[in-house]
Amino acid sequence: MSDSRDLFSASGEANVPLAERLRPRRIEDVVGQAHLLAEGRPLAVALKSGKPHSMILWGPPGVGKTTLARLIAGAFGAEFIALSAVLAGVKEIRESVERARLALEAHGRATILFVDEVHRFNKSQQDAFLPHVESGLFTFIGATTENPSFEVNGALLSRSQVYVLESLKPEDLDVLVARGFELEKLDVTEEARKRIADYADGDGRRALNFVEQLASAARAGNRHGVDATFVAEVLQRAGRRFDKGGENFYDQISALHKSVRGSDPDAALYWFVRMLDGGADPRYLSRRLIRMASEDIGLADPRALDLAVSAADVYERLGTPEGELALAECVVYLAVAAKSNAVYKAYNAARAFVASDSTRPVPMHLRNAPTKLMKNLGYGEGYRYAHDEEGGYAAGERYLPEGMAEPGWYQPTDRGLEAKIREKLAWMRSRDREGGSKG
Repeated sequence: MSDSRDLFSASGEANVPLAERLRPRRIEDVVGQAHLLAEGRPLAVALKSGKPHSMILWGPPGVGKTTLARLIAGAFGAEFIALSAVLAGVKEIRESVERARLALEAHGRATILFVDEVHRFNKSQQDAFLPHVESGLFTFIGATTENPSFEVNGALLSRSQVYVLESLKPEDLDVLVARGFELEKLDVTEEARKRIADYADGDGRRALNFVEQLASAARAGNRHGVDATFVAEVLQRAGRRFDKGGENFYDQISALHKSVRGSDPDAALYWFVRMLDGGADPRYLSRRLIRMASEDIGLADPRALDLAVSAADVYERLGTPEGELALAECVVYLAVAAKSNAVYKAYNAARAFVASDSTRPVPMHLRNAPTKLMKNLGYGEGYRYAHDEEGGYAAGERYLPEGMAEPGWYQPTDRGLEAKIREKLAWMRSRDREGGSKG
């Protein structure tokens, strides 16, 4: 096995964090993200193109967003300017623009401007990049742990390709941990590596920080190796803090969603509070509650969607901790509300049908006829105005394209408001069968 120190960027100086010492110098040495970097995958193809493009790297902490940005700049021989949205402001943005201009004018060198945690920049700060991206002064790479659809301006998002980075798999973390112990010149058992990977929960930076803690503790105890027992002793407290920081994040949001769907308000509250206590962004939770109201409650109780949107708005106004009570109220309401996924199923069925179907023309009687020519061509001819018909319903009228069978996608349940909707639809279908007038 080659010495891992030959593969990475920094020296082995003790004051340099292990994660920095092990930062890869080549794309091939990046651990994980095969769905982007393997042969024929999007980023691999982009790197072979010879021309960089603006992008957003979206993924959880510790999966290599900054590393990828640096390597991309190196692959294209570009000047690399890094900003942190937590620390930088308009002044730093202007200085970066001037550096990019100097690199281009004085040295003919392209620049890649990397903005870490770009979601923390406000709209005006994000807008400041647009003219320079448009002019080609620099290529923009933003990194975010938040959904860019919600956190990145539409104008900037439309000019950037979004690449989704995934949490590192256990086998990826095992590679990182092994490299770390090799660099620290310590033996480590397979069981110990597995436990460290479990504690790291997909976060490569955290895994290497654990290795560094263990190496320091081992040297202090005059040990030459690390086993699972030693890991448990040294990282016990770190493991608890990590659990509080969001261990099994996606499992927990799944448990919250399923508790709401299963109409268990206590369980729903438990998982909601667990996630808040673990550091989950309440805004993320509010978006998931809105989704639950649409997917699992729907028209059985349309007030659920209103309440979810209102709770999200209250949180935006009050913040933490006051605004969290509104989200908790929403969680309980959604859990006890009547449930229906009828709209969710109907929508998915309609999408699947349209995606595989041909482009059917709009029937003539349903077309708008704002001009004399259109009227002469028969646009709108024979359309029946439902308000003028018995019960406000044009019995027997068809609104689907010619030749398309009634699909019956929406099948309301007998729960909540949908029970009344079901009765109304049954009444309308019976009117249709009676052969309502076409007049």
